[in-house]
Amino acid sequence: MSYQLPQLPYDFSALEPVISGKIMEIHYTKHHQAYVTNLNAALEKYHAAEKNNDIAAMIALQQAIKFNGGGHVNHSIFWTNLAPVSKGGGHPPKGELLKALDAQFGSFDSFKEKMTAMTVAIQGSGWGWLGFDKANKKFVLITCANQDPLSTQGFVPLLGIDVWEHAYYLQYMNVRADYVKNIWNIINWENVAERFRA
Repeated sequence: MSYQLPQLPYDFSALEPVISGKIMEIHYTKHHQAYVTNLNAALEKYHAAEKNNDIAAMIALQQAIKFNGGGHVNHSIFWTNLAPVSKGGGHPPKGELLKALDAQFGSFDSFKEKMTAMTVAIQGSGWGWLGFDKANKKFVLITCANQDPLSTQGFVPLLGIDVWEHAYYLQYMNVRADYVKNIWNIINWENVAERFRA
């Protein structure tokens, strides 16, 4: 079985002016595609090593599987976490999700401030996540380096913000804070709520 790029739920230019069509096209067709291609190649080598009982090769492939698999998983969530304004992007959450965010963080605005500050402050490449800790029935705000998936820490990913430079540099240059501030205008809270309900 090989992995494929998921279908984007909107056109490349649909998230403008927050994210330019050019960034979306490069991000999806070059970066995400590379994670998928490299994951499939690493898994193929892994299965061959497994067949040959070559444990050293299997161990050596773990990092490539984690990095590229994480890149595929993270981006697959990220695309659905976003939506054009005309399709609900940026409309604030409601219902159970909003009640739960208010209860834990004091207010929706307070939650946004915390997640924004944490995500902007990531050193180097990585992701800012709103996750859910099922064991303790509460939200977690966590940063992950590189393409490390949140699920490997035992949390359910609800909302991820990609702060690799390829996600914003063509448009925002080195001002990551403006990108993170603006991305709230296209967050698909209905998608986040579906993840929360599930």
